[in-house]
Amino acid sequence: MVKKGIIEEIFSKAIYADDSLKYVVTYRDFEHYKKINLKDFVTLSENFQLIPISRIIKIQKGDTILYQKHSE
Repeated sequence: MVKKGIIEEIFSKAIYADDSLKYVVTYRDFEHYKKINLKDFVTLSENFQLIPISRIIKIQKGDTILYQKHSE
């Protein structure tokens, strides 16, 4: 199960207290992984309505991994 609170906390900090363009979100789009900056992800996902939190694989800021989904 995805820890929704951790991801929401990262997104909130990135959007309101930092530069969201510095963050990269990797998410599963059917059978492919896509990378996009956080600001564009929020727009594209329409606040998680089209792309749910459960499809987020990794969130990075530069070389630092802030969140990574564990393989099940």
